[in-house]
Amino acid sequence: MASEEPVPPDPHDESSAAYRRGMAELHSQFGAMADTYIQRLKAIAPEFAWVNVTFPFGEIYPRNVLDLKTRELCTVAALTVQGFALPQLKLHIDAALRVGATRAEVVEVITQMICYCGFPAATNALLTAEAVFAAHAEASGEPPS
Repeated sequence: MASEEPVPPDPHDESSAAYRRGMAELHSQFGAMADTYIQRLKAIAPEFAWVNVTFPFGEIYPRNVLDLKTRELCTVAALTVQGFALPQLKLHIDAALRVGATRAEVVEVITQMICYCGFPAATNALLTAEAVFAAHAEASGEPPS
C-alpha cells in the first residue's frame, strides 16, 4: 500500500498571519474600498493580489518607525514622480486623507515633486488630488472647495 505524501500548506494562505495583518492594514487605510481593490486584483491574478496584501501592507506599512500619515505622504510623492500611476495615486491620496493628512499637505507634497518630475507629472497628480478632494467633500456633504 503506497503512503500518501503530506500536502504542503498553501503558501498563499489567506488565513496566514501575514495576510490577515495586511488586510487589516489595507482596511485601516482604504476602508471598505480595500476589499473591492483586492477582489479586483484577485480576479485577474490571485498570487499578485496575495503578494500585494502580504508584502507592502503586511510587512512594510505596519512597521513602527514612521507613522501612517508620513508613509502615505511618501507614497503620494513617489507616485507623483512616477507620473503614470494615477489610479494608485488616487488610492493613496484617499488613504493619506483617511490617516490624517490635510489637503494642504497633499498639495504641498505634490508641489515639492515638481522639482523631481516636472510640471506635467505634478499637474496630473494635482488634478488627481482635486478629484479625490471633491469625492471627500461630496461624501461628507461639504461644499466643494
